[in-house]
Amino acid sequence: MELSEIVDLENFDICSPEFQSSCRTILDQEGALVLPGFMVADAVKAVRQQSEKDQDKAYYCTQEHNVYIIPSDPDFSDSHPRNRKVVSSKGCITDDIVPADSPLRALYDSEEFRGFLCAVLGEDALYPYADPLSSINVHYASEGQELGWHFDNSSFATTLMIQEPEAGGAFEYVENVRDADAGEMNFQGVEDVLDGRTPVEKLSMKPGALVLFRGRNAIHRVAPVEGERTRMLVVLAYNSEPGIELSETSRMAFYGRLS
Repeated sequence: MELSEIVDLENFDICSPEFQSSCRTILDQEGALVLPGFMVADAVKAVRQQSEKDQDKAYYCTQEHNVYIIPSDPDFSDSHPRNRKVVSSKGCITDDIVPADSPLRALYDSEEFRGFLCAVLGEDALYPYADPLSSINVHYASEGQELGWHFDNSSFATTLMIQEPEAGGAFEYVENVRDADAGEMNFQGVEDVLDGRTPVEKLSMKPGALVLFRGRNAIHRVAPVEGERTRMLVVLAYNSEPGIELSETSRMAFYGRLS
């Protein structure tokens, strides 16, 4: 499948240094980059139809976790922002279920697309996960499902919106709440977000939108989905080093299996 059958290259010249530079400037300044209509309508339709067909193969789970996604610290109370629990619930299709002829596979493996991501993200190279589950994931959120407030462990996330819900399901975030590299957790700032005292930003994502997001220091969530239409989002996961696997503990938690 040609890249032009997947990406609107007329409006998004991903090989252009000028376009790459403008995207990087937006991402660096705002912590998020949204490119509406990045994936062409026919490709979105194909992915949506395949995802609907495969939905019964998804692994569904509901998990309680703190916003740092690390074990609780007994030095703090359960109600302290360090340990306070939020809920995440979703379904997930793993990389090994995504068909070989899927537009997602062609886009993920495209050298031009990876070159664009490297230029925007400031990476020298990007590599797939070494395990068979983690590179391409399709996430499903039905009515009442959500992703609770959290920080990412990775420095960036790359996603494609495939289907919006009827209502709810908004991606909400607050920039620069912590400084992970300095070990600053900013408990007060986290508490203010959890208690609704801090204004949040919302990303508008229509089907076909490509979103790059830096979530290591930005706390973020997906609000509960409302209505009968399932929210479908694709995560394209890369690493800056080759040979990296998601841990067995994480694979069991996210996917319910190791391979």
